[in-house]
Amino acid sequence: MRHGIAGRKLNRTSSHRKAMFANMAASLIVHEQITTTLPKAKEIRPFVEKLVTLAKKGDLHSRRRAIAITRDQDAVKKLFDTIAARYATRNGGYIRIMRAGYRHGDNAPMAVVEFVDRDISAKGAADKARVAAEENEAETENA
Repeated sequence: MRHGIAGRKLNRTSSHRKAMFANMAASLIVHEQITTTLPKAKEIRPFVEKLVTLAKKGDLHSRRRAIAITRDQDAVKKLFDTIAARYATRNGGYIRIMRAGYRHGDNAPMAVVEFVDRDISAKGAADKARVAAEENEAETENA
């Protein structure tokens, strides 16, 4: 009997699952919208909502706990500076999961995970900034 066993295994070891959720949470915080399979989306919701609750506290201990969980200081900075302020008056329910059809290769159910009241310009902005920084580095090396 499976009494008291919560969460899906997702065909991964516990360390792989923990690392995957940390990476997905960091991506969701940076881009404010990600596309993944439906079971992963359902598992990432409590993970990210707990991070937002930590960010709303705003103290140093909460920041260090969030960094330990996500392993991404830039994502935690955005989480504490912008996202926590956005949801300061909201009591939970920060994440929306929308079904997005089925993946072409294996017919897996897909979902879009996004923050409620998200900043639409945030999606792709981090990637554009990273590419611009890499181009600037390449130009300085060539000059």
